[in-house]
Amino acid sequence: MTIALRALALAALCILPAIASAQWMYLDKDGRKVFSDKAPPPETPAKNILRQPGMKAPVAAEPVAAAPAKASSAAASAPKITGKDKELEDRRKQAEAAEAEKNKARAEAQAKEQNENCGRARQAKATYDSGQRVARVNAKGEREFLDDAQRQSEVKRLQSVIDRDCKPAQ
Repeated sequence: MTIALRALALAALCILPAIASAQWMYLDKDGRKVFSDKAPPPETPAKNILRQPGMKAPVAAEPVAAAPAKASSAAASAPKITGKDKELEDRRKQAEAAEAEKNKARAEAQAKEQNENCGRARQAKATYDSGQRVARVNAKGEREFLDDAQRQSEVKRLQSVIDRDCKPAQ
């Protein structure tokens, strides 16, 4: 009994590759290769069926020796493949538009920040130029008044900020 069971199992394993090779390969209406375990739609011409269950190798439309001589006629009869998918092209355009919008928003935010820095720097420079005594709080939390050298140093720093961020209207 076990020998018969083993023989049956061996036969099933030998048939398995034949069942697994039941694949269809054909060109769809857009010229793309389709691999399926189901037959192509009835409107698919026979010349577009490249492989079907029970075939050893893909179907060759013409003999191999004649293929180089008739390559141009085979290429002319083959479906035209544009290489562009409309949906993919639309998604690419949307992504580019989103990126452009993001860059525009980033540029506007940067311009706004520069404008605010310019206003603060001009206001601080006006305070230093007025001659009023200016005090700072040091690391200990104590109030210190700036001497003339410190004032000049701060005025130079503020002027560099103004030169960098305050662009004249164009």
